[in-house]
Amino acid sequence: MNNSVRQGVYIFRGNTLVVPSDTADSRLQEEIPLQKAGELRGAAFESDRFEIDSVDGSGPIQGASVSLKAPLPQDWKAVPMRHAVNLMTSDGFMADGFGPVGRLLRAFHIAQWRKDSSFCGSCGSPNRDADTGELARQCPACGRLEFPRISPAVITIIINDKGEALLAHNKKFANRVYSLIAGFNEAGESLEATVAREIREEVGLEVRDIRYMRSQPWPFPNSLMLGFAARHAGGEIKPDGIEIEDARWFTRDDLPELPGRGSVARSLIGLWLEGKL
Repeated sequence: MNNSVRQGVYIFRGNTLVVPSDTADSRLQEEIPLQKAGELRGAAFESDRFEIDSVDGSGPIQGASVSLKAPLPQDWKAVPMRHAVNLMTSDGFMADGFGPVGRLLRAFHIAQWRKDSSFCGSCGSPNRDADTGELARQCPACGRLEFPRISPAVITIIINDKGEALLAHNKKFANRVYSLIAGFNEAGESLEATVAREIREEVGLEVRDIRYMRSQPWPFPNSLMLGFAARHAGGEIKPDGIEIEDARWFTRDDLPELPGRGSVARSLIGLWLEGKL
């Protein structure tokens, strides 16, 4: 790829992607030409701009954050990033952070981090971009460096002896979507221990044969999703009522509404549907 011809920018407004109104769903992952992006100059466009390296050698990535208070021009629209990811991943999974979708998600992660790291976590002074050549923010008062936050979270498909998969409805889910049990890794805890603990806490089950499957960057706002599969070892389903409202064993021919195609959850469910788990 000729990096010199890449002259575009990703623009974000909170948790949304800002694009011209005539942008087709299939082109949401494309950078906006700088000349077109110039239409947003002023109070909105000047809130924050940045340039970062890509992870796949495809050239620098430019990003900008638009103020939530500044109205968009009439011929621009804001697309929720979660919706955009689902639309852009035709194969059902965005795994390695490479390619156009990976560039977009990396830009979004950094845009969110820059907003959240405006002030030093030690002394409260306003941060600035570090002059060390690293992707970091630095406090000019105490010198503290802050790097992009990445929070590891496990997500697990549980299969019983009948070949059924456990799917659960979280109170935060839209509509009646059922997905997999997930949770954040805690200090001093292995990933396998996190899998067992989250399943025990949320649905009251014990599991065995925990094995890693795949990972996915998921910047909502800063997660790294680590996908696992496990076998049911004992216990009856008891939703905790705090996060999990309902959980059941499902067969392949009797499924509820599933999570979006861009998620690692849907990818793991897909492996089970294909008989690979």
